[in-house]
Amino acid sequence: MSTSETSRYVRLHVEMVLEITDADALSGTALESLAAEYGEPGGDSAEERTHAETAVREDGAEALASLIDPFDLVSEVPGVELTQASWSSESIAYDPQDPDGWDLDDGDDEEDDDEDGAGVPHNGEENDDDGSAERRA
Repeated sequence: MSTSETSRYVRLHVEMVLEITDADALSGTALESLAAEYGEPGGDSAEERTHAETAVREDGAEALASLIDPFDLVSEVPGVELTQASWSSESIAYDPQDPDGWDLDDGDDEEDDDEDGAGVPHNGEENDDDGSAERRA
């Protein structure tokens, strides 16, 4: 691929720290989203649906990851098309009063491209061994 062909592609890194202020509202919305995605209980994806529902009930990071969709973030931006996406969510220790609490160098510089099938996929989501949820589109 020539430089002119590759220069059209941009990797956008976004990092946010979100506070879950109402875990019940978050998990409830995530469960509604799962119900809309999977339809009526039972059927071919019953086990996958049950696993996803359990995950969003027990972990706010899982619930959040199931609701976030990078396509929604860029779908209204003129002149761009989302070609690939990966995102993750994990619970962290965070002190909003700590002036050094926002350390951008703390994360991994390279994406973990481990495709060993850990976790049950949901909307492109893979549950990693460390308890974080990563989603791919």
